[in-house]
Amino acid sequence: MKNLFYICLLLLTQYSIAQSKKIDVLSSQYSEVDEKKYPGATILLGKVKIAHEGATLECKQALLYKKENLFKAAGEVVIEQGDSIIQYSEYAIYNGNTKKAVSWGNVEINDKEMTMKTDTLHFDRKAQVLFYQTGGTIKDKKNTLKSKRGTYYLEEKKFSAKSKVTVVNPDNFLESDHLDYYTNTSLAYLYGPSTITNLKDSTKVYSERGFYDTNTEISYFVKRAKLFLKDRTVEADSLYYDKRAGFASATNRIKIIDTIQNTVTKGNYAELFEEKDSLFITERAVAISEHDKDSMYVHGDKILITGKPEERIVRIFNDVKIFKSDLRGKCDSIHTSQVTGLTRMFKRPVLWSGKSQITGDSIHLKSEKETNKLDSLFVLQNAFIIQKDSLSDDDFNQIKGRDIFGKFEENELRIMLVKGNSESLYYNRNEDTQKLETITREIASDIEFTLENSEIIQTKYLKKPNGETFPPSEFPPSKRKFPGFVWRGDEQPLTVEDIFKDDKKTAEKPRKEKAAVEKAKTQFSKEQEKREGQPVYELKEEQ
Repeated sequence: MKNLFYICLLLLTQYSIAQSKKIDVLSSQYSEVDEKKYPGATILLGKVKIAHEGATLECKQALLYKKENLFKAAGEVVIEQGDSIIQYSEYAIYNGNTKKAVSWGNVEINDKEMTMKTDTLHFDRKAQVLFYQTGGTIKDKKNTLKSKRGTYYLEEKKFSAKSKVTVVNPDNFLESDHLDYYTNTSLAYLYGPSTITNLKDSTKVYSERGFYDTNTEISYFVKRAKLFLKDRTVEADSLYYDKRAGFASATNRIKIIDTIQNTVTKGNYAELFEEKDSLFITERAVAISEHDKDSMYVHGDKILITGKPEERIVRIFNDVKIFKSDLRGKCDSIHTSQVTGLTRMFKRPVLWSGKSQITGDSIHLKSEKETNKLDSLFVLQNAFIIQKDSLSDDDFNQIKGRDIFGKFEENELRIMLVKGNSESLYYNRNEDTQKLETITREIASDIEFTLENSEIIQTKYLKKPNGETFPPSEFPPSKRKFPGFVWRGDEQPLTVEDIFKDDKKTAEKPRKEKAAVEKAKTQFSKEQEKREGQPVYELKEEQ
């Protein structure tokens, strides 16, 4: 039974070959047979023209092998397939049974959409596919494409290029390891490491998967996407970029590096407008700045950065939290100006430095513009410093005044000056037994504190204080906390991850830009569905 199957298959194959139309000789000026030199061949010379199933081939001289249905041509070879393509070369071999041709020597092929040039070209007429593997160039109305290997699908007008691929036009230069390019739409789909460089302003985009519209300069990338602007680098899982509109939208694991200010902004959704010099980022948004080998993390629901380099304004909104190794904070919103170096905290601001909790109606931090190091602290109106007693959950050392001014040295808070109606309350313990011995309450116009490792090591009253010391049993419970006392220790972020605790639901993306991104995303997805299951077509060299 098995042998019968193979016999049937062999007969069917032979029948199919027999049914293949023979190559017809339409014209030649001279023909002869030389069995010694070209056994089995008819020699054709002068204005040779053949036809085969809708295609014609012209040349100066040729060998026709009628039995094999094979044609070898030389000298000004021209192959035409209806009105779809015309091909020029110095030599060609055409097999009428397989409908495959191999051409070499200054090969050029033209259709309505493009011109292709290469040294050696394979043409499968059944599949309507062209293929080269020794380097080639495709040129259409918009772009010039070069690659080491390439396959052109005539029906789809699609060119699949691999190895050292470049696409060039007056505005942009694209380099890729593998891409598909449509000559009728000028769309490029990228499937390997690819870089697009704008030739006018040197803007670059890098990705390993995505698509690029060379007509509109709109691109969408879904793997290791990076956008290199003059003063920013944007990295994300997926990136939409409209070069002409100067708009970029990024999604998931976003990292935006300010190459001038040496700051990093992260999040899971971002929009960037080049002309307006503005950046909007949300979903686990965090701004990170370097402070003398230490990093400060500032997180909020939304981060908005506007302004040109050196003049940027950073606004962080809703449930803002700060984490630095020696400084923590929380407030509703933050405003930072890179012109003044001033960061302002609004609505119930609080800072924690070591064991100290610092609060006031508003808190400002000033940094040196040149080095970005913290320089000064301003706690304005109803300033309060609280330290929890080391052995009691109910006792707190307290300092209260109208304002507090602090000075940083090497990014550490070293000096604090309490100005106006200053009061202090201390719980004094025995150094050896740690037993509470006395409670001291003092009033002075101004008090200065010196800190080391975030601990108060020296207190200096600028004017003679008025106060007294009590045994613990004689100090009234109602006086143990100053008016306005609020302990917020449970709100302090203890680790970087703590700044993301209790985040609200994801903010809604702006609908207009989201629609544009979704359109690009859908376009790319449709191409992937169409591409799945399509065999990679690489012709083997004909013998």
